[in-house]
Amino acid sequence: MLNQRKEYYNMNWEKIGRIFLPEGQHDWVKTHAMLPTIDHVKDDLFRVYFSGRDDLNISRTGFIEFDINDPTRILKLSKEPVVDIGELGAYDDNGVSPTCIVNHDGKKFFYIMGWNKGSKVRAAEVSGLAISNDNGDSFQRYSRSPIIDRTNDEPFTILVVSCILIEDGIWRMWYDSADKWISEELPRYNIKYAESVDGIHWKREGLVSVDYKDENETRVSRASVIKDDGKYKMWYCYAMGTGGYTMGYAESADGYQFTRMDDKVGIHLSDEGWDSQMICYPNVFKHKEDIYMLYSGNGYGKEGFGLAKLRR
Repeated sequence: MLNQRKEYYNMNWEKIGRIFLPEGQHDWVKTHAMLPTIDHVKDDLFRVYFSGRDDLNISRTGFIEFDINDPTRILKLSKEPVVDIGELGAYDDNGVSPTCIVNHDGKKFFYIMGWNKGSKVRAAEVSGLAISNDNGDSFQRYSRSPIIDRTNDEPFTILVVSCILIEDGIWRMWYDSADKWISEELPRYNIKYAESVDGIHWKREGLVSVDYKDENETRVSRASVIKDDGKYKMWYCYAMGTGGYTMGYAESADGYQFTRMDDKVGIHLSDEGWDSQMICYPNVFKHKEDIYMLYSGNGYGKEGFGLAKLRR
């Protein structure tokens, strides 16, 4: 117990640096690199899906590839989106962003966030699913409609999948869920929990995994959960009022409800540069003996995304 406690209090992330800066390399990535989402290709090769924006500020999802031993050297950048916007009038006709990828039974389950323009509020964001049967070379939507959408108990968007783990045949999901819209520009949402037996049909009972710490907090988002040292460890981003995101951290014995320990997160704004104003959208993953974090920087990823490594 003493060793675990010492490691916990010494948690510290070493920033490796910015991995990707959107500079209009292709039409789909004129600006922004939001929601970096990891997928292990083989050996030390990784693919990172993310959403860029075109000239009309519409999000589409593509990827880069890098070797974890030299991550700042981009080996590949997709010329076209791997998941494009949906049909006119569909839940994702004004943008599509990655949130989580699960490798299961020879398939890649790619959970996506669809964007709709709002009339009374700025946007509607709900979750869909695309599946790859060819190891990620192409994805097909499971359905033209979302798999996580509004209900009587959860009547408001935002409803966005953040992270999924499969344990003993149960798909365990943590997702963003809005309680209300404070104004046309500002939703209020925290992190809830749901389960499934197939990754498609979900039982949602309103269980809050990470709640607001006070009435001034407006957004708790993008949970990234790993199991480590016999505990569930979650990183996420949160914001007060209309301000920008910063990083948070929580732990749980069972993965249902988490205890917030934000002061122990171990990663903070830099003094200057691409991540000096905002750090957000963490995606934490293990490789060999190490733990890494992808995250977006200033302007919700307008200045790119980077990589950090946990010092253990």
